[in-house]
Amino acid sequence: MNEYRKILNEYWNFAQFRPLQEEIIESVMQNRDTLALMPTGGGKSITFQVPGMARPGICLVISPLIALMRDQVESLKARGIKAAAIHSGLSRREIDITLDNCIFGKYKFLYLSPERLGTDLFKARLESMQVNLIAVDEAHCISQWGYDFRPSYLEIAGVRSALQGVPVLALTATATPEVAEDIQKQLGFKESNLIKQSFERKNLAYLVTQTEDKHNEILKLLIKHGGSGIIYVRSRKKTREIAKFLQANNISAGYYHAGLESSIRQAREQEWQTGKTRIMVSTNAFGMGIDKPDVRTVIHADLPDSPEAYFQEAGRAGRDGEKAMAVLLYHPSDKKSLEQSLLVRFPGLDKIRQVYTALGHYFQLIPGAGKGQAFDFNLGDFCYKFGFHPVVAYHSLKHIERAGFIELSDELDLPARLFFRVNRDDLYKFQVANSKYDGIIKLLLRAYTGLFTDFCKIDLSMLSNKANVKPELITKVIESLQYQGIVYYLEPKKSPQILFTTEKLDKKSLIIPRETYNWRHNEARKRLDFMISYGQSNDRCRSQQLLMYFGDRNPATCGICDVCMKNSGGSMTRTQGAEIKMEIMKILTEGPVGRKELINQLDYPLDRIGIVLDNLLDQGKIILKESLYRLP
Repeated sequence: MNEYRKILNEYWNFAQFRPLQEEIIESVMQNRDTLALMPTGGGKSITFQVPGMARPGICLVISPLIALMRDQVESLKARGIKAAAIHSGLSRREIDITLDNCIFGKYKFLYLSPERLGTDLFKARLESMQVNLIAVDEAHCISQWGYDFRPSYLEIAGVRSALQGVPVLALTATATPEVAEDIQKQLGFKESNLIKQSFERKNLAYLVTQTEDKHNEILKLLIKHGGSGIIYVRSRKKTREIAKFLQANNISAGYYHAGLESSIRQAREQEWQTGKTRIMVSTNAFGMGIDKPDVRTVIHADLPDSPEAYFQEAGRAGRDGEKAMAVLLYHPSDKKSLEQSLLVRFPGLDKIRQVYTALGHYFQLIPGAGKGQAFDFNLGDFCYKFGFHPVVAYHSLKHIERAGFIELSDELDLPARLFFRVNRDDLYKFQVANSKYDGIIKLLLRAYTGLFTDFCKIDLSMLSNKANVKPELITKVIESLQYQGIVYYLEPKKSPQILFTTEKLDKKSLIIPRETYNWRHNEARKRLDFMISYGQSNDRCRSQQLLMYFGDRNPATCGICDVCMKNSGGSMTRTQGAEIKMEIMKILTEGPVGRKELINQLDYPLDRIGIVLDNLLDQGKIILKESLYRLP
């Protein structure tokens, strides 16, 4: 067993790497800049976490998604690996302490949101860190050709200059050949080095159903096909409507969108992950960072904006390698809805300038101020005060972000954090002199470790239960300790953040070039046209269409999508007959099964299942007794 497999086995309890993981790791360990294109669920994080552990020093991981950073940090900590994250939601003192600990070698992984890279605080500490690898997650964000360009990613070039000789591993699940080439250029690769896993998913059947009654089509699909699933829709209202419709028809379903309280979202995600809820009906807010391998069905009840988004969301089905399906429900009216959404996503340059001006008023910033400052941001309150439609305001902010003037973070859900400002000896003297604080200080020290070296998350409810007092009293005592200089205390925070990456400009100085704006509009139009064509077409293999979009010049037909099944004229190949037979025998090894239950577990046309069943009965390989199929 080589060094990398030992690390994989020791910390992740896997005996083998997935396809391409080891090749990517070998490339990085040879100090080669590497771009890895791996589909959703391909195990991207292992490709930088293993080499990060194999080398002395710390691995920098750049990611735009705060929630995903937080999840990965917690996952590493649970494996006994020291990791931390820095983003715009943290206080300057928290960032300061974390960076110091990175220099002193406390951490193996430091996750950073890209807007942190250009700050004086980070740049002043960077050269003192022993960095062994720069991992760039969601690397398509660095390309202006990509569908989710973020100017702050361009700061990575400065990090590279400060860390000569440190290799870069760029990772993305969705990149056209043009975007892949631009990623390598923007990251300053010394030579082209693309390691690409085929986007083909042989176990995933892409299906399009043209229907006027999407609710009943969803119901029919879920009754016929068992297992866990996700249904994607474009509006929060639809998530509730479809979930209630499914519940009324005895299918366990929940709904999820960004407008729900974070505690509710977490609870619903957990119920779905553990199988308590079978189906999650959601906007595109659900799924990032989700790694549930046994999702059998992903249904899109509405057309997504782009093939990148569709491919990523559909790819959440069948990660365990077993048969799964991705179904797009299409109606001609969807074309009009998607075209209207394009108008909303590009509200016009005058409206964008109005939103930017209002943003300055909202935070009471004068021109020339604000650079590097982060503010809690409530979109609903902002729109109410200035009379903007929330969707128009949101997309205006995204245009301002792409132009490099602000960074808009996803919603934070940070718990209370605490750090002792004094050393142990001085704390003991304080306890002796102030006995009324002795109980809470001892409670904190018993409940948490590391309070003298770093900010620790604290659970106020748990502390209040242990002390048998109300949480408000615990908070009051901790705030008193902060006032006396004993602790730093940070209250829980849940709102999104806006960071001003430049000084606040007056309306006339806000320059978003019309050529750039029009180019982005045209690119969005092309992606939209692809999705409309995908939904309307019925003459080309679905998998072929997607693979060709992502640069595969001559992909084979998949043989299992709705177009391929139609073009086969209903005939069954010997290979498919063998596949159906194998799956039937596998199901029956677990016990007798009725015809309906058996069919629900098989993702093949009914007539073909019937032919195979009849053959197996004739050959005596299975028997039918008391209306149940079983092995003899």
